[in-house]
Amino acid sequence: MAGAHNKSGAETPCETIAEAVRTACIAAAQRAYEDAGISGLCAEGRWENAIGAMQSLNLQAVIASQQVAE
Repeated sequence: MAGAHNKSGAETPCETIAEAVRTACIAAAQRAYEDAGISGLCAEGRWENAIGAMQSLNLQAVIASQQVAE
């Protein structure tokens, strides 16, 4: 995000939240993909499962966890 750092070069609160959301999406997708593979789904089914996990991710909880950490 261009220009989103403060003068000290530290992440802004928005960047911190965005990074937390990205991390949570990746983790949810990886877990869902692996779980689907263990269940015997094909690659397409695993991918659909991973997408579904990201779509159903509780973003409010991710954001709230970052606001508590600040």
